[in-house]
Amino acid sequence: MLSTIAFIFVLGVLVLVHEFGHFIVAKMLKVRVEIFSIGFGKKLLGFTRGDTEYRVSLIPLGGYVKLAGENPEEKREGECWEFLSRPVGERAAIVAAGPVFNYFIAFVIFSVIFFFGVPTLTTKIGEVKAGYPAQEAGLVTGDRILAVDGQAVTWWDDLSSLLHSKINNVPVVLSVQREGKDLEIPVIPKVETTDTLLGDTIKVGLIGISPGEETRILRFGVIGSCAMGAQRIGMLTQVTYLALYRMIIGKMSVRESIAGPVVIFKITGEAAKIGFIAVLQIMAGLSVSLAIINLFPIPVLDGGHLLFLLVEKLRGKSVSMKIQEMAMRVGLSLLVVLMVFVFYNDLDRVGFFDKLIGWFGGK
Repeated sequence: MLSTIAFIFVLGVLVLVHEFGHFIVAKMLKVRVEIFSIGFGKKLLGFTRGDTEYRVSLIPLGGYVKLAGENPEEKREGECWEFLSRPVGERAAIVAAGPVFNYFIAFVIFSVIFFFGVPTLTTKIGEVKAGYPAQEAGLVTGDRILAVDGQAVTWWDDLSSLLHSKINNVPVVLSVQREGKDLEIPVIPKVETTDTLLGDTIKVGLIGISPGEETRILRFGVIGSCAMGAQRIGMLTQVTYLALYRMIIGKMSVRESIAGPVVIFKITGEAAKIGFIAVLQIMAGLSVSLAIINLFPIPVLDGGHLLFLLVEKLRGKSVSMKIQEMAMRVGLSLLVVLMVFVFYNDLDRVGFFDKLIGWFGGK
């Protein structure tokens, strides 16, 4: 039940924000919005206010905004409130507003989280692994590492980054606090190779320690939290595009890298068990992903519409309806194939088919 609530909350907010972006910019530019729908398919409930019908529809995996005069085949009167009667730049602003609002809400969520504080692991050692340099140097569980070669560290991530960079097989001096005493312990990190999330093989320095359970709240001021929020969405965007590139050239597994509704349902459920902050972090990350996906230059997505508008701006006239319709069919077919693959991949990753085979085998 908790997983279902978290999933509906996260997906509902992201769809609402995306469609509200299109909606509010259209309203600002005096373009009439005929329908604002959360979900696709059959209308479940709704009401009309002004020129707009607000709906909740049957299929919750998305939503849409229907603008007056957006269909070239429909009769238009040339009124300023019709979408296709507006300049290319204004139409592009309406189309781009959905992804922009997804970026904006991700920035707001991350900034708020950093402002109020994130539980962050300290540099207190939880485990010393046998056979690694830390054990040989005399480090023990409960030691707190204060500095590496004189460079102060407070958080485990900073400590890990510093140690991973030590790949020259030379001693580093750890400033350690143990039972109220300050110690200086030299240790030579062991150099090993490991695979990154993006499929690269790199060398890292390891001493064989893992963090304890001690956490402290890491907070930032207003400016600092906004800077961290912007940095986080910038990093997620960069990593996402790099991952997509590596999947295309075969350096990353598509099967292991793509997640759909089933996996997202599972992830949001696990986040809900941790707490509301974890759910917000998942929501912000998914919002960035939704913005990126919608900006793909595929017809039926916002990015495809923006591509048509760019061509129209460069040519001085719109792309012919025949070409647009053909492109839409191809784009829709690609999306259907992708959705089938994603659903199949999700079910396979959560072990659905193994359970199904086992169930029938048990019969």
